[in-house]
Amino acid sequence: MGELSGLTWPVILAFSNLILSSAIVITAFSLLGYMLTRNLRSRVGQTFSILLACVLIVFAGDVVITRVESYAAAVIWLRVQWIGIAMVPAAYLHFSDALLQTTRHASRRRRAVVILSYLFSSATVLLALFTDMMVFGGVFAPPVSQLSAGSLFLVFVAYFVATAAYGAYNVVRARRRCLTPASRRRMTYLALSFAAPGLGVFPYLVDSGLAHHVGPIPVLLLAMTANVAVGAMLVVMAYSVAYYGVLTPDRVVKHDMVHYLLRGPVVGTLVLGVMLVIPRVELILGLPRDTALIFAVVSVIVLGQLAISAGKPWLDRLIFRQDREEITWIQALDRRLLTSSDLSQFLDNVLTGLCELLRVDTGFVLVRTDAGLQIETLAGDAEAVRRYAQSPAAQAAWQKLDQPRSDGETESTGEAPQFCADTDFWYCPLRSQDGAKLLGVLAVAARSARVIMAEDERGEANMLLAQAAAAIADRYVQEGVFATLQRILPDLERIQEWRSALLFAPPPALPDDAGRVKEIDAGEGSWQQWVKDALSHYWGGPKLTESPLAGLRLVRRSLRNHDGNLTRALRAILQEAIERQRPVGERKMTASEWLLYNILEMRFIQGHRVRDIARRLAMSESDLYRKQRAAVAEVAKTLAEMEAAATTEEN
Repeated sequence: MGELSGLTWPVILAFSNLILSSAIVITAFSLLGYMLTRNLRSRVGQTFSILLACVLIVFAGDVVITRVESYAAAVIWLRVQWIGIAMVPAAYLHFSDALLQTTRHASRRRRAVVILSYLFSSATVLLALFTDMMVFGGVFAPPVSQLSAGSLFLVFVAYFVATAAYGAYNVVRARRRCLTPASRRRMTYLALSFAAPGLGVFPYLVDSGLAHHVGPIPVLLLAMTANVAVGAMLVVMAYSVAYYGVLTPDRVVKHDMVHYLLRGPVVGTLVLGVMLVIPRVELILGLPRDTALIFAVVSVIVLGQLAISAGKPWLDRLIFRQDREEITWIQALDRRLLTSSDLSQFLDNVLTGLCELLRVDTGFVLVRTDAGLQIETLAGDAEAVRRYAQSPAAQAAWQKLDQPRSDGETESTGEAPQFCADTDFWYCPLRSQDGAKLLGVLAVAARSARVIMAEDERGEANMLLAQAAAAIADRYVQEGVFATLQRILPDLERIQEWRSALLFAPPPALPDDAGRVKEIDAGEGSWQQWVKDALSHYWGGPKLTESPLAGLRLVRRSLRNHDGNLTRALRAILQEAIERQRPVGERKMTASEWLLYNILEMRFIQGHRVRDIARRLAMSESDLYRKQRAAVAEVAKTLAEMEAAATTEEN
């Protein structure tokens, strides 16, 4: 094999240890990337990232040292490893302090100790890199190389042990302060795996004489055992830390991390193993070694991804044992959802197929919007289609199709849609799943005054029309699903925020009279900004739950009607202020007197996107933003009047 020339036990163990060290490097680097992209907002995630970086430096040095061929190069890399070795104690303290702070136990003295430990570790790094006071000399005897202890090495050992013990004590204190079984379980995982970075980076061989007295085999066996333990405990630590500072459910975190580890560290380690195992010979099966190596690496990567994809259903069932049915529905929903682009492309394909089948050059699909009839997709003469869509004939035809029908005339949902003849077009109404609502009209240029088709044409045309009707009906249902999701998503995010942020914290107290907003007129700009922030988080979020508006007499009075729920009380007050902007009479989307109310209702209550609202109100996005500021100002003015009235009533 590539690294096993002269198969002896020291060579085999050294090679195995190289694979394990490389696997830890890949795992630590992957976990560091995971934390920096998913848990960077969390102090626990930030400090754990520092620990991972230290472990990465030390084990990368172990891998590199096995590849160097001179004493001078080995000494350089042995000293570089001390960057990670020296910084681990400070990172330990910092990490344990962050854990205690999540349990609402802050300490200035502990923070000062953390700062001092970073200063001491930084000084140790400088001493190890540029002087012989910490380490010096060394022995270059692959597979075991080491430095000798300097005059201050025992001071560092005492510092390392003391900080590790203090950090472990802090983790135990954090676990004792956990109030829920879930938080206590995760903190237990951290407590049990807390020793991993220290076990992995402590310089055991410096001046210990272990390699000289017992030989390389016991040392390599001990190193292998430690590497396996360190790799496993790093993953356990990362799994526990991954839940801090995220708003996603446990199920999503677990699924995301397991698949990340499989596609990253596992596949990466397999690739590295193949590269090291392939023998260093001139030809392999008649191919140069580099060519065979390329094929082998690509094969491992592709086969690894295929194996993970093929095993995903079974892996998901194992991860989500209690939620299998719901997960199956979520996966089915993800596969079957149609976006607006999906629907447009599908209808375009259906329309193209019908035009080719019937040998006509023009066709279109019309849908109803708040701005009138709109062309969803078309084929052929675009100008002619637009003229027809805007003509009174098209409006009259739509109104005729959209007329309520008696029970005897109600279209059966199982009846296949078919073409009807018009002057210039053959058209087919596309209805909702129950057949009651007209969602659109598909039309193609008429090739005769009556709908005349051969039997094979009719069968294929009816099949395409049925597909178009089903697609547009499903899209109509999905729009209702999306609207519902938009309304409940802020609440779901807020629930996840409570799960992650209030895991150890007592519930916040309601604002008392001292926190009440007393001077509304003192800062009109601030008052409007408070109202705008609260509206932007209407369905939940810190700008609503922590809003200064919570001190209003209005809100205090509303609390009694909402079981003391501050969020619902604030939402009810905002809803009332918005409803006071509603004009009298039937609602009209584009009428000027309805404009401000429509913007408030669609933007903040329904949660529609600015682009969609602007399209429905037939205005530009820039104009919409200007009108939205005016609408928020009106709500702020109304709230001020409501608060003044409430104050007068109480007095």
